[in-house]
Amino acid sequence: MKLLFVADPLESFKTYKDSTYTMMREAARRGHQLAACEPRHLRWQTGQPVTAQVRPIQLTGREGDWFTEDAARETALKDFDAVLMRKDPPFDAEFIYATHLLTQAERDGARVFNKPSALRAHPEKLAIMEWPQFIGPTLVTREAQAIRDFHTQHHDIILKPLDGMGGMGIFRVKSDGLNLGSIIETLNQHGAQTVMVQKYLPDIVAGDKRVLIIGGQPVPYCLARIPQGGEVRGNLAAGGKGVAQPLTDADRATATAIGQALAPRGLLLIGLDIIGTKVTEINVTSPTCFREILDQTGCDVPALFVDAVEQAATAR
Repeated sequence: MKLLFVADPLESFKTYKDSTYTMMREAARRGHQLAACEPRHLRWQTGQPVTAQVRPIQLTGREGDWFTEDAARETALKDFDAVLMRKDPPFDAEFIYATHLLTQAERDGARVFNKPSALRAHPEKLAIMEWPQFIGPTLVTREAQAIRDFHTQHHDIILKPLDGMGGMGIFRVKSDGLNLGSIIETLNQHGAQTVMVQKYLPDIVAGDKRVLIIGGQPVPYCLARIPQGGEVRGNLAAGGKGVAQPLTDADRATATAIGQALAPRGLLLIGLDIIGTKVTEINVTSPTCFREILDQTGCDVPALFVDAVEQAATAR
């Protein structure tokens, strides 16, 4: 198979932990041909299929110079057996535009995973609204007073921007309300930006669990990202410690229910964030933690994913 990865610049990959790299490595082990491009390389012109400046690559097995490449060439996305959209957030206007180009590529005949229309329909913070039975008290608003009222009701809250990643822009405000006004101004921009506010979940001390779902089925192990020091954030990018562990029965039931509903919509890969038993985010753009789970448990998440891609790409 010929696989195209639409991703961040290859030179920015941290291969010792990058999930997209583990996908590439497993695909190469099976003999699949690899190529990569960035969203900025996508192009459409009247009367032509969607194309991109594509870099055919080969993996070297080395950490530093981990790939070699042939000359980039303009290639139609429909000429690949599968196109894997792995661009990291932010979920901004340029990301949305890229998904529209990928939707046009689907009209040309390309097979894109995750499905571009499903990416647009399930922004990672807001997708939890469909599942109130699995989440804690949550508010989405542009109104400063609504945030203050939520704090008065729940006393200990988390505030976050809708387009953040890796724990960026997350604030905790305890019962004393210290700095609540300043934090609202920072995130809300005087009513210009929508904010998500959630009741603080004390179970965060045991970790913010990343539960992966592939083809509608939960992976048997999750990665609990445990806050370190004085941090409230468990995100690995914010210094959290990743500890792989088997899914609990509750996590498996939640992941199965959500996965079985979302997979038919074109979401081949999903990453749930669960604190205690409460889902806090549904990640669909470029879910991670493949490498950590593989290294700590031997559960071959990249192989499970490539299995799913092979099956989905050949299904008609």
